[in-house]
This record gives sequence, C-alpha cells and structure tokens, in this order.
Amino acid sequence: MPIIRYGERLNVLVAAKGHPYARDPFMAMFDDLPGIACTLVEQPAAALLMNPAALRHFDALVLYDMPGLDFHAPDPPGFPPPDASLVAGLRAVLHDGKGVVALHHAIAGWPAWPEYGAWLGGRFLYKPDGDLIDSGYRHDVAYEANVLLPAHPVTQGLPVRFPMTDELYLFEIFRDGKIPLLAAEYRFERENFFSAHQAVSGRMFSNAGWAHQSGSALIGWVKRAQHSPLAYLQPGDSPASYQNSHYRQLLENAIRWVASDAALAWAREGEAA
Repeated sequence: MPIIRYGERLNVLVAAKGHPYARDPFMAMFDDLPGIACTLVEQPAAALLMNPAALRHFDALVLYDMPGLDFHAPDPPGFPPPDASLVAGLRAVLHDGKGVVALHHAIAGWPAWPEYGAWLGGRFLYKPDGDLIDSGYRHDVAYEANVLLPAHPVTQGLPVRFPMTDELYLFEIFRDGKIPLLAAEYRFERENFFSAHQAVSGRMFSNAGWAHQSGSALIGWVKRAQHSPLAYLQPGDSPASYQNSHYRQLLENAIRWVASDAALAWAREGEAA
C-alpha cells in the first residue's frame, strides 16, 4: 500500500448510479476538492473495478451508488445477489486496507448481501425484510448538523453546528463498531418521514399504515470494515448539499482521512468488522 500523507494529491474512484442524482453538480463538487483527482465510474461498470488489481492506482474508494435493487421486479424492488467475483473482490480490497467513504444512498446498496451492510454500519430498506419494516425518507429538510467529535480528522475545521438542507433517513443503524461523528437536530419519528416502500409502489410522500419506530439522529460515523477505515456520511442527496461549503469540507476530510496512514493503522488495530 502506498504511503499517503495529508496535503498530497490523491486519486479517488467514485462509484455512482442505481439512484437518480444530478451528475454535473455532483462531479463539480469533486472537481473543486483541492489536491484530489476523482474518476467517476457508474454501475454496473464500477463493480468490475472493485478488486485490488483494478484499485491499485487509487488511494480511496467513494461509494455513491445503490446496486443490488431491481425496481422493475413485480413487487419492487427485487433484491438480486451480487456476483461472486464482486464479493471476492471487495472482500480482498477491504482485507488489504483500502479506505472507503460511503455517501447517502449507498447505505441502501446490496440488501441481499448482509456483509455489505455490516461493513457500512447500517441498512436502508426499500421494502420490509423479515421482521424489519421498510425505511423512511424526507426530502429537503432544513436542519442543523451537530459535530459530536470535533477532534476527529473527519470533522476537523468544521463549526460545532452548521446548517444543512438535505434528505434525511429513518433507517436501521447498527449499534456496534462505530465512532459517532455527526448528528442532525431533527426528530427522527414516524410522523416526520414517508415510507420508502410506498414510494416505490406509486404512493410518494405517504406513511399511511406505516409503523416504523423512532430512530437515531446519527448522520455520520467512522468504523472498521475488515482492515479498512470506512466513513459513512448520510447527507449528500442534492445540489443543495453539493454546494454547501461545510459538506464539501466534511467530504474532503473524510477522503483524506480514509487514505491516510493514521486511519489504516487505526483500522488494523481492531478486530475485523
């Protein structure tokens, strides 16, 4: 693994698609990150690069994709499993310690692959799965983001509170193995969100008969994924976020941290997640 130091130029692979996004404003945000060169590859081609050989020229992987869902299935969405080559490739990438930043809807990717959700630290569900109810969403929420750990490199330089206008999720966040960094000042209760399954079934902005429990206000954390440092940032839905200077700082910090020797050493200290 190459030695990465803060301030040096980084090469980053950005995986996208599977969920609608404003491509040009999204990439304009990355193009403006100083000292970070980003290559955008959309799914399904991005999956072909998620192995150690293909990622050897990149210092970090950014996930803004949502693979593993079939919205054209009879009871949408279907949950197709990942190819065996992707499973083996991504496991090897994380075993080798490549840093990962996962953004926003990436938390919904590969619902048929439980290991993937364990790596990211949570799961947004578009339909009920066993005993779990589908998750909730709310677009264009104006809220204050509260920094929980100002001393961490991912939150370094940010004010302790800053405004965001973005989509929020009411979803399952796994309790173990993460360091909380960021929380939203908002009530994460059923009446403030809409059912994701009803939305994909043609009933947007509805929570009729939906009985999701209250959830966590946590919107950012870091954790170990095998031997890799991983940062998850729940904000990032729209150009309102892409253009937010504080969000850009958060994104830059997260990329630089997961690509650093310090983060790699930290990830290798703990047990595999």
